[in-house]
Amino acid sequence: MTESIHITFKRKFLAGLFVTIPAAITILVVTALFRFVDGILGPVFDIILGTHIAGLGFISAIILVFFVGIISTNIFGKRILGYVENLFLHIPVFKSLYTSVKQLVDAFSPESKSSFKQFVIVEYPRAGVYAFGFLTKECVVDSGVSEKLLKAVYIPTNNLYLGEIVLMNDKDIIYTEIPIEEGIRIILSGGISAPSKIAGAVHREQVA
Repeated sequence: MTESIHITFKRKFLAGLFVTIPAAITILVVTALFRFVDGILGPVFDIILGTHIAGLGFISAIILVFFVGIISTNIFGKRILGYVENLFLHIPVFKSLYTSVKQLVDAFSPESKSSFKQFVIVEYPRAGVYAFGFLTKECVVDSGVSEKLLKAVYIPTNNLYLGEIVLMNDKDIIYTEIPIEEGIRIILSGGISAPSKIAGAVHREQVA
């Protein structure tokens, strides 16, 4: 009887633990982000208002991002942001950092022409071993004698933001029907959220 209670308690505790940990980590991340952003803009409002109002800096950051989003979606706003971006690109140290971060962010943006095109499976890094990847674009390799059309596939090796670029023949790529957003979730979950059966797409998208 005692052993049965012990087993039941252990199972319930572990079940609760697996539910609590993701929630706790999410709360910690959101709280840390709240404090970070509020810590940057909060002091500015402290000086202006003469008193500290917790969360005002964070709310202002959300409004600011939303406002930038509105500006970036119209022609006039795009021109302004283009001028600002051009200014950033003329700062030596800032240029390389800004360009790298922007390219990385654009890769995950569905509205960007340079975003990932398709979630694929490739035989990598050796025969018999398969890896998930993101199709980015196609390129022509000119050897001087002949040209070879290859497709670039980004393969995450450390969560999502670090990985390797491999050039492969089209016939060596398995095209899945998994959306990019779902593919990102699969990578971030370590493959846990991957479906038990993955359908390979017959249509092979032409990448510009």
